Amino acid sequence: MFIPVKTKDGEQLMPMHAARARKLVKRGEATPYWHNGIYCIRLNKEPSDRKTQAIAVGVDPGSKKEGFTVKSEAHTYLNVQADAHKDVGKKVEKRRELRRGRRSRKCPNRKNRTNRLANKERIPAGTRARWEWKLRILDWLSKLYPITHVCVEDIKARTIERAKKWNQSFSPLEVGKQWFYTEVKKRWSLLTLPGWETKAIRDSLGLKKSKQKLSATFEAHCVDSWCLAYHIVGGDASPDNRDIFCISPIPIRRRELHRQNPQRGGKRPRYGGTMCLGIVKNTLVKHAKHGNLLRVTGYNTRGGINLSQISSSKQSVRGAKPNTFRILKKLNFQYST
Repeated sequence: MFIPVKTKDGEQLMPMHAARARKLVKRGEATPYWHNGIYCIRLNKEPSDRKTQAIAVGVDPGSKKEGFTVKSEAHTYLNVQADAHKDVGKKVEKRRELRRGRRSRKCPNRKNRTNRLANKERIPAGTRARWEWKLRILDWLSKLYPITHVCVEDIKARTIERAKKWNQSFSPLEVGKQWFYTEVKKRWSLLTLPGWETKAIRDSLGLKKSKQKLSATFEAHCVDSWCLAYHIVGGDASPDNRDIFCISPIPIRRRELHRQNPQRGGKRPRYGGTMCLGIVKNTLVKHAKHGNLLRVTGYNTRGGINLSQISSSKQSVRGAKPNTFRILKKLNFQYST
């Protein structure tokens, strides 16, 4: 296992073996810290060498699960399996339906207005959320490792015969993909490979891909992302690290003035939003009584805060008072097992 290393001035160095990192921390030459679930160290002295090797990230996009692999020629540092950011388009459509329904009733509503986004170049909300999620993961990985290259499996949209304008401009997949490629080129060196070429690399290395696409295994998605990174930096033909790190987007709902269904007594409950008694949702805390790490997930009607497990939405503490737990840091992902 290799640990991400950072200098005192914030520059990323080549990852270090865990045994060597423990010795530096024990001697006081490095300070340990956690970065979104990854154990890292920060050097307290000037490193002997700041040279870095080429490190590539392979990206395997998917409709439900996605794979990311950070690899150099010598080692595989991290395999990430992420849940795709989906259902945003359905939420926008449902919001439109509720807003139109309120206009026909005697209740507060936003008056209809002309579409200000008509005839303008833009990316649909659901498409932008999907590709921004991939970009956020790459930005997070770049804060851990000195990434130089990004290799993405180039997925193709459904084409329509005799409709070149749809295929190039109106397909949400093509529009979002091109926006993502443009943003990646601003930060790293980009290379794209079609799906058939990824399969050819996988077959030449003797690797197998699982048919269980939703399983939390290396063979589900990270095997393709590993092949993409291998195509850039090369190295051993067999993966030396098959452990995966599973993450998913934070399920935070916006503050809703009106729920979809009428409430009993006509009272509007406190629902949605990103704050709970001045604390940001998904903040990592340590409860005094339970002693384990929990995260802030909601507001209790009795005046407390609901705390849930890190890897699920199952509530562990309901109505916790702020003086019963200690705030650690804000999490950017939801972690699954």
